[in-house]
Amino acid sequence: MNTLYISDLDGTLLNKEAELSEYTRTVLNELIAKGMKFSIATARSAATVNDILKGIRLNLPVILMNGVLIYDFNLKTYINIEYLPGESFSYIINALKQHHLTGFLYEIKHNTQTTYYERLAQKAQRDFYEERVRKYQKPFTQVSDFALVNPDHIIYLALLDKKENLEPAYEQLKRCPGIAMAYYKDIYSEEELWYLEIFSKNATKYNAVLYLREKYHYETIIGFGDNLNDLPLFKACDITCAVKNAKEELKAAATYIIGSNTDDGVVRWLSNNIDPGGII
Repeated sequence: MNTLYISDLDGTLLNKEAELSEYTRTVLNELIAKGMKFSIATARSAATVNDILKGIRLNLPVILMNGVLIYDFNLKTYINIEYLPGESFSYIINALKQHHLTGFLYEIKHNTQTTYYERLAQKAQRDFYEERVRKYQKPFTQVSDFALVNPDHIIYLALLDKKENLEPAYEQLKRCPGIAMAYYKDIYSEEELWYLEIFSKNATKYNAVLYLREKYHYETIIGFGDNLNDLPLFKACDITCAVKNAKEELKAAATYIIGSNTDDGVVRWLSNNIDPGGII
């Protein structure tokens, strides 16, 4: 049986420091060396994922930015990109202005990602920016107004703010054609902060998993997750595992509840449930 194992990163495969534990790193490489077909599906971009997974011998493309991108780390190229429709971009920018919001705007052009920002108005935004510059050397480009950015290659917009500030924009953007959104609590923040992420309606973890299933002819896909943005991933999988620390809504949709991310729950489950041929 041709089986794919695919895991979310933050809150699932990564520990509370947003890193792979040494145990998870070792076991993953051992299982991949024995033939396990393994990939990830995350809201993160290539720049941060490349650093986090350094040393992991990935043998398949990965799903990035909640399904916007499918990226091959071996070839260093994007093999599928879902762009935001131009008409949707204008609607989104106008909605953000109405609600006095800003965030981070992502573009892919000529196989290169550019991340734009207007201002770092809040501590959460400054922390987001500074961590990615310091820890992952990720470049950012400041612009005076997102409306001045050419919309032709825009893929994603990420907002991080208090829920009460994001909620009105979220409700308004539900009426925007051509987009999908991920709206969920930030698991790392001590404050009550939420992410609102906006992307093409075709760009979901669900569609990205279907792309991998069809391209590589997987008979069975087993998924691992923890947060609300993993519901589309679970919908595309045959068997699903929610870590112990997962949101209750995700646990309700899971086939199994496994150990928490801080206890290496994913790789312990894999070690106990994969036979030598890589079949559950």
